[in-house]
Amino acid sequence: MGVTGPPGPVMDRDEVDRALARLGAEYEAIETSLLALQDHSGRRLLEGAALTGVTKERWTAAEASITLLWAYFDAYTDALRSAREIRSRRRWSSREDLAELTELLRGESVTVAGSATATANAPTLHGGSGKLSERFSLATLVDRMNELYATSLDMVVAADAVWSALPARIDLLAAELQRTRKLAHSVGVRPGEHPAGDDLERITRTLTHLREQVVSDPLAYWNPTPGSSAPGGGRPDTTVYDREARALEDVRREIDAVLTVRQDAEQRLIRLRDVLSRADRTLAEARTARGEVLAKIAATEVPVVSGPPTVLQEQLATAAEYRRQAQWHRLSPLLESLEQKAEDELLRARESLTAVTQPLAVRAELRGRLDAYKAKVARHGLAEDPFLIERYDAARRMLWSAPCDLRVAEQAVLRYQHAAAELLRAPRVPEQGGPEDRRGEDRS
Repeated sequence: MGVTGPPGPVMDRDEVDRALARLGAEYEAIETSLLALQDHSGRRLLEGAALTGVTKERWTAAEASITLLWAYFDAYTDALRSAREIRSRRRWSSREDLAELTELLRGESVTVAGSATATANAPTLHGGSGKLSERFSLATLVDRMNELYATSLDMVVAADAVWSALPARIDLLAAELQRTRKLAHSVGVRPGEHPAGDDLERITRTLTHLREQVVSDPLAYWNPTPGSSAPGGGRPDTTVYDREARALEDVRREIDAVLTVRQDAEQRLIRLRDVLSRADRTLAEARTARGEVLAKIAATEVPVVSGPPTVLQEQLATAAEYRRQAQWHRLSPLLESLEQKAEDELLRARESLTAVTQPLAVRAELRGRLDAYKAKVARHGLAEDPFLIERYDAARRMLWSAPCDLRVAEQAVLRYQHAAAELLRAPRVPEQGGPEDRRGEDRS
């Protein structure tokens, strides 16, 4: 919509023709805009909706504005028709005709009679005078129509934008919510029994309330763009929708975790039983080894081996029962806890076995060291040395007797090593007339 020229002195014929051409173009633009507003999908939805809140208030004003717009447009149409009729009386308009046209085109010659309801609800240029009729110049009338059109279109476009964006998205999210609820119910995630079930109930209530509000009061969910003069400048407020969509995604992840438990529960239970069985066997081996150590090793501290924890077996039985009853939401956290505890138990059993068998490992190391030195002495031809034989026999008796005193046995092995080392370092004299004896050299 445009604006006509300001008032002035009597117009000549050329000025009148140019003004009428502008007014004709203005008329076509106004008519096109009004018909588009009348046919706007948002306006039709607003007419048939049960509105509440701020939308109801603004639509009441917008309806009055649209009614007033058509009244202004009718007055504008009549004024334009009258001007064209005066101009068409004669090819060369008289002075009287030009004066009449000047008053019609530039003066406050247009009277608009509006209904009391329309003028009371619609905003006016003068803050609402309450008059049943008003006089305008054509320029002022166009300005007034532009103002009413902009405010009405802004309201219609905003409501239509919210209705186009949010209800469909809410419906899609609600459909996804229903699928998630069915899936949750199938794995035992129910309200009052699992936090995810409570979340689903809350999301359901929130989405239902949100949709009702969006349908009845769309402008409550509209964020206008600050400083924007274009009609419908802004975007729908999706804060509540986005928050619930994220909450539903969190619930879906929780349900997926429970589903994974349902699919893998049997294999995980089998692995758990295997780990706990290995831990029990390791502890049994440690207890047997402790008895052997106490019988064969003297003067040593052997740690006590505890029995298998019955609480883990009880929890494993509970997990199996949850699986039989399809209580996947309870089985999921229990399995995670049990798997960690079972690994810890197996590690503890292995550490117990290592600690218990340490004296036997020390005895085995001493035996190996003794035999290694005996073999070295034999390679150098000193196996028949009486002193070494005596030292070797003493160490061997200690290591192969029961119970074995490791500290005394270790000292005996060290004495044998020292004696062997001294003989190996001593120079050897070859026998008379025989080949040179090089057994005194250390060829290890």
